[in-house]
Amino acid sequence: MAYTVSAKPGASLWALVVLLSFPLAEAQTPEKAWTETTAEGQKAYQKGDFVQAEKYFLEAVHRAEQFGPEDPRLATSLNTLADLYRAQSKYAEAEPLFKRSLAIMEKALGPNHPSVAATLSNLASIYQDQNRLAEAEPLLERTVAIWEKVLGPENPVLAQSLVTLAELNRTQGKNAEAEPLFRRSLAIMEKVLGPENPNVAATLNSLGALYSVQGQMSEAEPLLKRSLEIYEKALGPTHFKVAVALNDLGAFYHREGRYGEAEPLLKRALGISERALGPEHPVVLRVLNDLASLYHDQDKFKEAEPLLERSVAAAEKSLPPNDPELATRFLDLADVYQDLGKYEKAEPLFQRALAVRIQAFGADHPNVAVVLTRQGKLRLQQGRLPEAEAFLKHSLELWERAYGSNSPNVAAALADLAEAHRRQGNVEGARHLLDRALVIWQAAAGPESASVAAALDDLAAFHQQQGTFDIAEPLFALALELWIRVLGPDHPQVGREMEGYARLLRQMGRDADADDWEVRARAIRERQENSTPPQ
Repeated sequence: MAYTVSAKPGASLWALVVLLSFPLAEAQTPEKAWTETTAEGQKAYQKGDFVQAEKYFLEAVHRAEQFGPEDPRLATSLNTLADLYRAQSKYAEAEPLFKRSLAIMEKALGPNHPSVAATLSNLASIYQDQNRLAEAEPLLERTVAIWEKVLGPENPVLAQSLVTLAELNRTQGKNAEAEPLFRRSLAIMEKVLGPENPNVAATLNSLGALYSVQGQMSEAEPLLKRSLEIYEKALGPTHFKVAVALNDLGAFYHREGRYGEAEPLLKRALGISERALGPEHPVVLRVLNDLASLYHDQDKFKEAEPLLERSVAAAEKSLPPNDPELATRFLDLADVYQDLGKYEKAEPLFQRALAVRIQAFGADHPNVAVVLTRQGKLRLQQGRLPEAEAFLKHSLELWERAYGSNSPNVAAALADLAEAHRRQGNVEGARHLLDRALVIWQAAAGPESASVAAALDDLAAFHQQQGTFDIAEPLFALALELWIRVLGPDHPQVGREMEGYARLLRQMGRDADADDWEVRARAIRERQENSTPPQ
């Protein structure tokens, strides 16, 4: 995944378009006052003084309204104020301002003007921030069409718009639509800017991330490595974008189960980003979370804990109290507290995350369902079973309402709810939910996927707990076979599956078979422990 220094990009592109679109200010008092007020607001904005920036931008809007209700300068001021609100996650305030700015621009300058394209992109960005992806998509498609018409088919601005649209498609799971957009953008940038340009590196990174999501690991790795090499050569080894590329490559190795290669890259990324950007920058926080995630997946919860505590403290200081990113930080730390058995610390963080997401997205949003699921699992672990069932049922209802009854999210929710039923003695209800989840995964992800393997694991574990070993054993065996095909024979997850299968075999009295699987699992673990990072 590619990152930018600004957590809420958009203002710089708008400023460029404004400079290109309007004549220099004439020596008139209203014009000069508007220009100076806007400039002062921009200075405050760049310093992070949002309170002072808002005062100046509101004054600039008031001054611009004196030029007339359809003057492009009013559109400029509305757009600037909206961008400030977006930076603070004040989406309800930002959206009508962007829309009003867009209407003025379209009428004053025509539907295909660069300023219209910039405003469309800004409006799309607040929809993306709120996960209103279906509303953002046509705006970005129109943005691409305008830039292509105005600038031609081989312009870097068009290439960047293609990347933005591709990222949106990837977020929606439309990988088939995203790939050609990434590839076209890459071809434009390589031809116009040269193969060693940092913009090329950014697009390589995004395309590599797409291939990684699709499981095309052999295609992804060389792109991520080339991106890192370009950044190091073009910008030097201590530039923050080098840290970003190191982090992305480290995260890739993490997903591959190559923990020994991932950790030094993530640690180097953390050191570079801290020195280049300061300890509380969003890029630094992202690296902290990725390194903590690596430790978490290795059950190194005590190593993950201080990283996430630092991340939460910095996020609380730098982000608005209703920013959805803050909720994500709360959830990550709460998960680690839960794994460490610190339930009294985990529960209030889950509650805070829920409150932030309800405020940001509304009570029926899928992002709220994510928090409800986590709260339900915490209560399962605490043995508070009726409460757990209530949370998990509510989560399931939200997923079904948002995506229909046959979505992968519904399948995961069914499996979680099944555990609550099983723990309360509703064995038949639990089995029914697990069967339904498996059917959904097979239809949604195909018969050979990690999701189907996980669903088979859930169903096998259920029968193991019920003592029906003759049903559990073939399910475990099939799940293990799928994990090996999907992840490869040396992935840590495969080793964990082998250990679980061996435990079942011992319960069945098949000690010799269990010994064989434990030896294979131990060999995987030893290879991971002895792995060294590439030089």
